[in-house]
Amino acid sequence: MKDPIKAEIKRLSDQLDSINHKSQPLLESGNVEKLGELMKEKVTIEEELQRLREAHTASLSKEAQKLQKLGFQRAITKKEQADMGALKKRVRGIIVVHPMTALGREMGLEAVTGFAREKF
Repeated sequence: MKDPIKAEIKRLSDQLDSINHKSQPLLESGNVEKLGELMKEKVTIEEELQRLREAHTASLSKEAQKLQKLGFQRAITKKEQADMGALKKRVRGIIVVHPMTALGREMGLEAVTGFAREKF
């Protein structure tokens, strides 16, 4: 993964999942000490996960704001999508955002959209 925040979120999420699986047998056996330790660790991991997710959302928001500041945006036609290379050569500096990506969902896009400085 390129993004260290996403990698850390994945690692902590896996660790949290592991703790959840470990806690069930301890609950059944009645080992209160180890269960208490796991619950404390679970709380700290959940807090760290929440902080990292907020940081990740903030970085997406910055990118969305940067795209909104560009001078022009419009939906990309199916024909243009088929020949994306020609479109990128014709319109220098175009940024294409798909609605199913995290950035596209955050921006509320309905179609594949291109953002550029000048009209295209």
